[in-house]
Amino acid sequence: MSRFVDICALDDLDPERGAGALLGDTQVAVFRLADGTVRAVQQRDPYSGANVMSRGLVGTHRVTGDDGLERDVDTVTTPMLKQVWDVDTGEVLDAGGKDRRPLAVFAAEVRDGRVLVARTPTERAPAPSR
Repeated sequence: MSRFVDICALDDLDPERGAGALLGDTQVAVFRLADGTVRAVQQRDPYSGANVMSRGLVGTHRVTGDDGLERDVDTVTTPMLKQVWDVDTGEVLDAGGKDRRPLAVFAAEVRDGRVLVARTPTERAPAPSR
C-alpha cells in the first residue's frame, strides 16, 4: 500500500485557499500556496473542536529562529478563534492567549499535476527544553 493518497488535481485547488479531504476516517485540510506547493494539516481546530481548518486564512508570519535570524513561514489561521500555526511544523505561532496546541501535519506533494497526501501525520520533533 502506498504511503500517499491521491486527493485531487492541483488545478482543483485555488491558490491561497483550502479544501477538506478524507484519508480513510481522517479529515485533513489541504492548501495550495501561492507558489503552487501544497500543505496538509488536520481539519479539526484544536481550540474550538470544529472541523474548519480548510476554511482558515493562509498567509505568512515573521518568526525569529534559534539562530536569531528572522524569516517568514507559511501559516494558517483558524476561522474560529484566530490562532495561527506554521503549516510546515504544526507549531502554534499565536495561541491568542490560550495554551499552545499544535496541529498534526501531513506530508503533501504534487506529482504529475496531482495532489498527494500522506496517510499518517508527520512525526513531531520533541519540543526544546527552555
